Amino acid sequence: MQRWRGLEATPADLGRTVVTIGMYDGVHRGHQKLIGAAVARARAMRRPSLLLTFDPHPAEVVRPGSHPAILTALDRKAELVAGLGVDAMCVLPFTPEFMRLPPETFTHTVLVEHLHAAQVVVGENFTYGHKAAGTVSTLTAEGRRFGFAVEGVPLAEDSSDSGDVTISSTYIRACVAAGDLVAAARALGRPHRVDGIVVRGDRRGRDLGYPTANVESPPYTAIPADGVYAGHLVTRDPRGGASRERFPAAISVGSNPTFQGSRRTVEAFVLDYDGDLYGEHVGVEFVSRLRPMAAFADVEALVVAMAKDVEDTRRILGV
Repeated sequence: MQRWRGLEATPADLGRTVVTIGMYDGVHRGHQKLIGAAVARARAMRRPSLLLTFDPHPAEVVRPGSHPAILTALDRKAELVAGLGVDAMCVLPFTPEFMRLPPETFTHTVLVEHLHAAQVVVGENFTYGHKAAGTVSTLTAEGRRFGFAVEGVPLAEDSSDSGDVTISSTYIRACVAAGDLVAAARALGRPHRVDGIVVRGDRRGRDLGYPTANVESPPYTAIPADGVYAGHLVTRDPRGGASRERFPAAISVGSNPTFQGSRRTVEAFVLDYDGDLYGEHVGVEFVSRLRPMAAFADVEALVVAMAKDVEDTRRILGV
């Protein structure tokens, strides 16, 4: 998949495209439906499919200090959308100047002049331009003027015991924050993942017989609620973020209350692994919450609990 940042970096030989637009944070099942529609239209038209996304999150520019928790970093987003068949991904810097573009200027400058849209596929609730004044209806009218078609795709829903829920990044963030990783995975179509780099921690786990990979993630990453989880650690290519090997792991999220810790960390004990992960780019996938974080009376009680965490992880993951 081709990938570039900024309109000025658009390949000169791009040709006419089928464009889909959005933050696509999480690349969840609703996003997959929308991206799949764009890819299908592009293949039918024998044109490249192009995903247009933004960085940083628009909320941080529109309302500074309101940056939402991020479900997928750019490298992970690129990996996921490439897996859905997208041919190209353009990342537009979302700046105060860009935020103030009128809808018709966005359409002409971005979609027509630079991305050469033949068709645009968006969600039925899509908005764009200054103060979100543009809608699917206005985009359709502009498409007739500039020579591209527009398709608005209905939002996806998830059925559960509590009723139908519209699948959205906001809903998934709430699930992650509450530690409900099963519901998050159902909406995402895969386990929630935190990406980062393995850094040196306090090395207490090694002394206790459970050496952990201390994963430092980028700012605003959506970290699950404090607790212990069953999941996996995935090694990544540091040059592009592509996933490589995947290992079962018992994962701790919290501030190590038994040792009066004050900083939240994500630490993964990789089962049956005897290697050095320091400095590695990794992803931590959360499958199921085992228990809340707890302060134990002594180290011996903590070690007993950790042994049970590993046993429960093996049972849940079938390893």
